[in-house]
Amino acid sequence: MTTDQDVKDNDIKIDDQSLEQIHIVFTPSGRQGQVPKGTTVLQAARSLGVDIDSVCGGRAMCGRCQVNIGEGDFAKHGIQSSQDSVTERSKVEDRYAEKRGLQDGRRLSCQACLKSDVVIDVPAESQVHDQVIRKAADDRVIEVDAPTRLCFIEVREPDMHEPSGDLRRVVEALNDQWPDRVDGEITADLHVMRSLQTTLRKGKWQITVALRGGNRIIGVWPGLKEMILGAAIDIGSTTMSAHLCDMNSGAVLASSGAMNPQIRFGEDLMSRVSYGFMNEGGADEMTDAVRAGLQSLLEGAAKQADLPVDDIIEVVLVGNPVMHHLVLGIDPIELGGAPFALAMDESFDVTAKELDLDIHPGGRVYILPCIAGHVGADAAAVALAESPGSSDEMTLVVDVGTNAEIICGNADRLLAASSPTGPAFEGAQISSGQRAAPGAIERIRINPETLEPRYRVIGVEQWSDEEGFDEAVASTGITGICGSGIIEVLGEMYLAGIITEDGEIDGKKAAASPRVEEDGRTFKYRVSDNVTVTQNDVRAIQLAKAALYAGFRLLMDKLNINRVDNVVLAGAFGTHIEPKYAMVLGMIPDCLFDRVKAAGNSAGAGARICLLNKGERKRVENIVRDIEKIETAIEPSFQDHFVKAMAIPHKTDPYERLSEAVALPERTLGIGEPSLDDPSSARRRGRRRRA
Repeated sequence: MTTDQDVKDNDIKIDDQSLEQIHIVFTPSGRQGQVPKGTTVLQAARSLGVDIDSVCGGRAMCGRCQVNIGEGDFAKHGIQSSQDSVTERSKVEDRYAEKRGLQDGRRLSCQACLKSDVVIDVPAESQVHDQVIRKAADDRVIEVDAPTRLCFIEVREPDMHEPSGDLRRVVEALNDQWPDRVDGEITADLHVMRSLQTTLRKGKWQITVALRGGNRIIGVWPGLKEMILGAAIDIGSTTMSAHLCDMNSGAVLASSGAMNPQIRFGEDLMSRVSYGFMNEGGADEMTDAVRAGLQSLLEGAAKQADLPVDDIIEVVLVGNPVMHHLVLGIDPIELGGAPFALAMDESFDVTAKELDLDIHPGGRVYILPCIAGHVGADAAAVALAESPGSSDEMTLVVDVGTNAEIICGNADRLLAASSPTGPAFEGAQISSGQRAAPGAIERIRINPETLEPRYRVIGVEQWSDEEGFDEAVASTGITGICGSGIIEVLGEMYLAGIITEDGEIDGKKAAASPRVEEDGRTFKYRVSDNVTVTQNDVRAIQLAKAALYAGFRLLMDKLNINRVDNVVLAGAFGTHIEPKYAMVLGMIPDCLFDRVKAAGNSAGAGARICLLNKGERKRVENIVRDIEKIETAIEPSFQDHFVKAMAIPHKTDPYERLSEAVALPERTLGIGEPSLDDPSSARRRGRRRRA
C-alpha cells in the first residue's frame, strides 16, 4: 500500500527560479519549456499545458500517468535524453510495477523527477483527450478486381488405384472448376502445405482456397469461406490510418487511426533521419516502433469490425520516403542530404511476416512506388486517386503535412515536388497549438469592429457566443487551438487589421481592444483565457506557408503558367481548411473558390484503390514513371519565391480573384507590381521601363 510518506519522499515541489532549469520536450504534442530541476514529469506537463491523465493525485495508484523516457541524441532540440535524465524508480513505483505491471521503459510521471534535459513521450492511453485522427474513407466507387480471390472447390478423394498428392488434386480442381481465375502454373505457400491434409479431411474434401495472382495458393479453409479482408494503410509522419475492406465486395468495414509512434523520435522527417544517424541502432528502433504501430492499427480495425485479424490477407501501404524506408527496415540516412537518394523507388511486394505483421500466415503487403527524393508513395497514391494527369485543365494538388507534397499539371505534363513546411500547420511549435482533440479550437471568426472572437471547439456544435456552449465545453475545457483553427485565426486577424501584411501584430490595436496585449517587445492576441496568438506563432505560420507557396510556384514556373484551373487540398488537414483562409494567407494560388476542392485522405483512397484492384497497381506504376520530379533544394528561384511569400497573402502576387471575393486590407508591400498574367499590366510595365 502506498503511504503518504512514500509520496512525500518523491513529490519534490520546487518553484525557486534561481535553481537550475531543465529543458523538457513532450511528444506527440510538441510542447516544450524550462522547468526547475527536481520537478516531477507530471508537474512539468501540467505547467506546460501537456495532456497527461492522473486521477489519484500523484500517489502512484491509478497508473494512468505512464510515460516513455526518450533514449538517444535528439539533435533538433539539442538534448541527450535517457533514463538517467530522471530519478531512478521509487519504492512506490516498484510496488506499482510488482502489483499491476509496468512496461519496459515506462515510468509513472508522478514519480519520475527531472535531473537533466529530457524528451518525454506521452502514449495515447495516458492522454486525457484522444487525438481526433481525421482520415476517414471517402465514398468513391472502386471497381473490384482483387489480387487474391476465394475459390470454393470440391477435391477428388485419394484413390489407391491412382496415387497422387493432395496438392496435385487441389490444383486439378482449381483448373477444372475456376478456369477463369487460374493464370499459369499453380504453386502453394509452405504454411498451406502444412495444413492442407487436415483442412481437406475436416472439410470432407470441400475447401475454400485463397488464390493470389491466379497462380499462388496462400490460404485454405475447410468448407465454404465467404470473406477475406484487406487493409489500406496510409503511414503519415504524424498519424496513421487504416481502412479495413471486404476483398469480395470492396466495402469498407472499419477505419482506424492512431498517432505514428515514431513521433517520440522527432516531429519532422529530418529529425528522425538525424535520430537514426546520431544513435546507434536508431533506425532499427524506429522500424520496430512503426511496425508495432501498424499491428495495433490492424488489430483495432479488426476489433471495430468484430472480425478476426487473421482474416486479413492483403495489405497495401503508402507513406513518404522516410516512412517507406523505415517500415521496410531500410536506413533512410541517404535521404538526409543531397542527392536524397532512395534505396528503391519501384513498387514492392513482401510477405506480412517479413514486416513482423501478425495477420493471416499467407498475408502479403504491396507498397506503392515512390516518385523520388522526398515525394513518396503517398504522393503516388494521391496522383492515382485524384488523376490530375487525366484532364486538359491545369490542376494543383497539395497534400499539406510536416512535409508538403505538391503535384501540378495536366494530361500533357505532370510535375511533382516536396516543400519543407514543418509541423506548424499541425499545431506544433505554436504557443497554444495542439493536435486535433476534443476541446481544441477549430473554427474562429473575429468582429472587425470590436476585435472580439467567436469560435467553435472540436466535439461541441455550438459557437462560443451561443446558448449552451459553456455547458457543452465544461467536460473538456478549451485546451488549445489545432491546425485548422490556427489558419483561420491568422486569416481573420489579417482581415480585421490585427496583423499587417508583413505579418506583424499591430500594437496600435491595443488601444482599440484589450484582446491585443503587450508581450515583451511584441504583441499577442488573446482568443480565450488560455489561448493566445503570439508574434512567434505568426512567424512560424509565415515560414510554413512561404515554403508551401514557393514549392507550387516553382512548378507553375516550370509549366510556364501563372494560374491553375483547379486546386485540390489532399490529406486530413486539407479537408478541414476553408479555402478562403488558405488563400488569404497565400497557402494556395489565386483561384475561384468553387474550383478549390477538399479531397480528404487521397493517399488512403489511392491505397484502397490498389488494394481492391490489381490493375490499378500497374496504372500507378506507369503514372509515377511519367511524373517529372523537381528538386526545390537546388532551384535558385525557390528562395526568391519564399522571401516574397512571407507577406500576407504575398508581396507581389496580386491575388485578384481573392480580392474580388473578399474585402482585403489595403496592401502597400510590392505596390506597383501588376498581375503577372495581365496583358495590360505587362504593357504598363513596359511603358514604365521605357520611361
